[in-house]
Amino acid sequence: MNAIPLNIEGAVGQRYSQASQQAEAALCCPVDYDAQWLKVLPKELIERDYGCGDPSKWVQAGDHVLDLGSGGGKICYIASQVVGADGSVTGVDMNDDMLTLAKAYQKEIAESIGWDNVSFYKGKIQDLKLDMQQFESWLQEHPVSDTNGWLLAEQQAEQLRNTQPMITDNSIDVVVSNCVLNLVNPADRHQLFAELYRVLKPGGRAVISDIVSNKPVPEGLRNDAKLWSGCISGAFEDHQFIQAFVNAGLGKVEILDWQTDPWKVVEGIEFRSMTLRAWKPLESEDQTDSGQSAIYRGPWQKVVDDDGNVLLRGERIGVTDGQIKEYERAPYDADLILLNSEGRSTLTNQSPSTSELPIADYCSPDGECC
Repeated sequence: MNAIPLNIEGAVGQRYSQASQQAEAALCCPVDYDAQWLKVLPKELIERDYGCGDPSKWVQAGDHVLDLGSGGGKICYIASQVVGADGSVTGVDMNDDMLTLAKAYQKEIAESIGWDNVSFYKGKIQDLKLDMQQFESWLQEHPVSDTNGWLLAEQQAEQLRNTQPMITDNSIDVVVSNCVLNLVNPADRHQLFAELYRVLKPGGRAVISDIVSNKPVPEGLRNDAKLWSGCISGAFEDHQFIQAFVNAGLGKVEILDWQTDPWKVVEGIEFRSMTLRAWKPLESEDQTDSGQSAIYRGPWQKVVDDDGNVLLRGERIGVTDGQIKEYERAPYDADLILLNSEGRSTLTNQSPSTSELPIADYCSPDGECC
């Protein structure tokens, strides 16, 4: 999509400010959240949550979580309970009213669960270095009244990005977002995904729920403020949504949830919820061959990883030390048998039938390996 004349930020900001004051059912798809995490949340936060999926289902204990477009904080407070006292959760949103709603219950929820590991920041999710609260404080002391003041403000913003970034490089285990990326101006989406990649740790992951379409959204719909703020006009086309993660350098992209029936159909275009998980590669580029190998379990005849390596079902394929480090991690680890130079498993979670026996011991008498 190209930039369009509609004031997207204005349309989205106005509607979500209103939705922070009074629940608006049309802004979200029905989502079934795990009831155990909702017990400590005030009714107001539950009712004024506007999402299309539940990315918190793929958060783990101890994770450092970043929620893009955190709104009233529902996903943040669910994730806070999941990650525990050793983890942390950061919510970023640009809407003052939503941030006020999210922060109103922070102390109460922290007292209920026994720890306070949630922080909320004002900022644009496509510009995660700039803490808007800090920038606004500076602007109050240095009001802009002419072009010189405007240029000085731009310089100050850049200085804040470089010296006091809101979210630092390689600091996040999992980035989540719930029906927000589609609200970002198409002109800013390349930067959005670049920022997502920047803040993730090597080996970290993004779990994103969003609305996608089965066809391109025509210009007429993209210029409709109500449809844009209602998560329709800015929807990614489904295959382009996947490609956006790949283009940003993320790999191992998986469709975790895909809404079978469309949420809405507008002018013959189906709009539905999709939840994806994508991984930031490890930094290892070790091409050393130490005699290690991988066996693809099946059921497909063969698969190709994001680097173009072909794995054949049931066949022992030599892999480098760098590859083995990637393959030992989710989601590859469940589909592969990984062997060291002696033919024994490199994974501790493999079943005894494969992890304790050399390759020859779990092949059939006719020589075909399982």
